[in-house]
Formats: sequence, C-alpha cells, structure tokens
Amino acid sequence: MTYLTAFAASAALLATLGAANAAEVKVGIDNFTFNPKVVTVKVGDTVVWTNNDDIPHVVADPQKFKSKALDTGDTYAFTFATPGSYDYFCSLHPHMTGRIVVEAATGSNDAQ
Repeated sequence: MTYLTAFAASAALLATLGAANAAEVKVGIDNFTFNPKVVTVKVGDTVVWTNNDDIPHVVADPQKFKSKALDTGDTYAFTFATPGSYDYFCSLHPHMTGRIVVEAATGSNDAQ
C-alpha cells in the first residue's frame, strides 16, 4: 500500500467515524413554541424540527437556514458545521423563537 493510498484510507475511516458519532436532536413545534427552546449540539449534529401544530410554521435563521412551510407532521433537518449560537424563529409567527448552541466536536480544534 502506498503512502497516498494509506492516507486516503485513513481519511475515509475518520470521516466515517465522525458521521457515526453525529447525533440527531429533535425539536418539537407545539402550541406555537419550539420545545425545547434552547438546544446544545456538537459540530456535525443534525437538528430535526417536527411540526405538531395544526397550522404551518417556517423555521428560519435568515443567514443560515430556512425551511419550507411545514404542515402538520412535516419535518425539517439542518446539520450544523460551525460552532456558535444560532437564534431562529418562525417566519410566519415571529414571536416563536429558539436557539441552537453549537459546540466544537470533542477533540476538535474548531473553536480556535
């Protein structure tokens, strides 16, 4: 095995392990609120919002992500790649707000 082949195999293994360690965190939309209102995740984790209300909602952070109108039972998922704090809201009902706090992955230099 050449050095380049070994490097490529190692990189592929690390990518697979990183994906395997990624979490899926659920946020419900119930009674015009995001539940939980504040979620803390790691870089690479995916947040999945599910609309449990009888009316549509749109999950939005205008600079980072925006769902389509979510009808009852619809979901929207977003994978966070950068550490930081992301305030979001329902663009149809702006009083509905939430926050995603993204921390650097364990053993990562993302926070530097």
